[in-house]
Amino acid sequence: MISSYFAFLTLVLFSCEPQESVERIGLLPTGGSNPFYTGNRPPLEPSPLYKLPLGAIRPEGWVRRQLELSAAGMAGHLGELSHFLDKEGNAWLDPQGQGHSPWEEAPYWLRGFTNLAYVLQDSSRIDEALLWLEAVMRTQRPDGYFGTVANYGGPEAANGAARIPDFWPNMIVMGALKAHYEATGDGRVISLLQRYFHWQNSIPDSLFLKSYWQHHRGGDNLASVIWLYNHTGDTFLPALAAKIHRNTADYVSGIPGWHNVNFAQAFREPAIWYQLSRDSSHLLATYRNIHTMDSLYGQVPGGMWCGDEDSHPGLTGPRQAIETCGMVEMMYSCEELLRITGDGRWADRCEEVAFNSLPAAMTSDFRALRYMTAPNMALSDEANKCPGIYNPGSMMSMDPRDHRCCQHNHGHGWPYYTQHLWMATADTGLALVLPTASSVTAWAGDSIKVNIRVETRYPFSGQMKLQVDPEKEGFFPLYLRIPKWCNAPELKVNSKEVELKGTEGAFLKISRKWQPGDEVIYTLPMEVEVQRWAENKNAATVRRGPLAYSLKIDEQYERIGGTDEWPAFKITAGSPWNYGLSGLSPGHVEVIEKNWPAGDQPWALAGSPIELRIKGRQIPNWTLDQYGLVDTLQASPVRSSSPEEALTLIPMGAARLRISAFPVIGDGEDAREWKPEAP
Repeated sequence: MISSYFAFLTLVLFSCEPQESVERIGLLPTGGSNPFYTGNRPPLEPSPLYKLPLGAIRPEGWVRRQLELSAAGMAGHLGELSHFLDKEGNAWLDPQGQGHSPWEEAPYWLRGFTNLAYVLQDSSRIDEALLWLEAVMRTQRPDGYFGTVANYGGPEAANGAARIPDFWPNMIVMGALKAHYEATGDGRVISLLQRYFHWQNSIPDSLFLKSYWQHHRGGDNLASVIWLYNHTGDTFLPALAAKIHRNTADYVSGIPGWHNVNFAQAFREPAIWYQLSRDSSHLLATYRNIHTMDSLYGQVPGGMWCGDEDSHPGLTGPRQAIETCGMVEMMYSCEELLRITGDGRWADRCEEVAFNSLPAAMTSDFRALRYMTAPNMALSDEANKCPGIYNPGSMMSMDPRDHRCCQHNHGHGWPYYTQHLWMATADTGLALVLPTASSVTAWAGDSIKVNIRVETRYPFSGQMKLQVDPEKEGFFPLYLRIPKWCNAPELKVNSKEVELKGTEGAFLKISRKWQPGDEVIYTLPMEVEVQRWAENKNAATVRRGPLAYSLKIDEQYERIGGTDEWPAFKITAGSPWNYGLSGLSPGHVEVIEKNWPAGDQPWALAGSPIELRIKGRQIPNWTLDQYGLVDTLQASPVRSSSPEEALTLIPMGAARLRISAFPVIGDGEDAREWKPEAP
């Protein structure tokens, strides 16, 4: 009898053990609550993904190199270049908040610089960030406001009328303060934000978020309120969140403005609010708005849209440009939306921008950048290109001292990206959502501390090796993202092939009892594809995996100013650029694998480890227009009598001069002659 009882008990205990499995799933689960990390607390919508603390993820490979170059380049040395960061008399360093440069520039730089310093664990730069952060915290007034006097509001001296406070610069500063808290646990940040949000809550609706920039960017303020609520549970914060939402530009009903950076930030606001409202129409508004923007102005490669500086009807082709600010804000929106929704499409979009647009916005040594970058551009100089692009002035020179907002704001792109390579899941698992060489130390399962190292050269190669090292044997799920372009991922666990059933779903879920030394080989086969842009003259873009490819143009750098240490450049084409593609079948495209660059910088013209060879013909009548812009596309197919040539394509992100949306050559009845530009 006793032996039968123990046999039964053993069977019950065994059957209660988690079952090992591998399955393909769509959205990540929201059931349960991860006890190790801060996610949405009730009554907010449960979090499918949890951001790991700053420092949990250690970048390696080319991503680390981008961060190091940024630290050695403009972002790390902007105090030497920007008068907005002059410490003498700076309003952000003054205990009373009085002085010069009181608006967004120093906060923009400080946000990126602080995150960069902590991601790299760079003690000297952490000290520099702390100098500014300590000064900012000292500005807090008895009523709770912190920051500069210029943004405080209050009565006007002239007539006593109430003046609108400007919350916008502090929205940016809070990004630096939150990073400092996540890296150190400094409780002063929590106290400062609690008092500040009480002050904000005291401002009447008639004065709340009423000036232009803050009105469109209130979603950043809302996100910080939700962040604090998740850390403290302070009961006044949901009401403040509602107040911010109702006074922010209405991105629920549609798109109230077409400024490229405003949109890149603000289209996510309804989804941020959805966490508290739990009204699906708010989440759907974010999806609808990006679909609208893509449909009207995003029919171009690179993951962005035509917004130079606003998006305008008729200016929809690949010669139209986008701000560097817009790129990094779009990446951050995608990272936040991935966390909120668990939808892998946001990771796809983040990679599209990070790999194909952002690297080309600056020189490969990170010592200069340009304000605007276009998918098709054969000249990058200081000349005014308005009205060819919407914004007048020097928009396309590579200059470390120009391009005021982008000069200060570009620095958070790669640090924020790095912080979202890995995320925790609601079921106490870990998810590799942006696969890049890295290692992560995190808690999973039943209080298991685990280290996972990823070896990969993604996005240039689709293979990655994960070394899983829990401190003790234990069960937890490991999620691997399946990008939208990959139809048939391959998986091996400890050298054994795993059959993957089904073709739907953006994640692989590997549920098993992990042991120290377990190894996962995950492969995303990359095929050459040709993407056609029906809404842009049926032009073509050649792709392989997440990378779009551009014509390799000989880039001639000519110094146009600056100093020997920090020169400014224009870039002109030293080789023809006006080609159409004639060998469009993927089978006619040759993939050339080259040696990995010694300096770990694959986003340089000469450093790309992958090139493509494809046939094409020159189109002599396709020239630069009177503004120095690549002339507008004409309908494909295009007839050309020029001899066929073998063209070299490189990843779009490595090309500072680029043709990435090509005319297509044809000789059938539907082929047209390219008409020369009208004089």
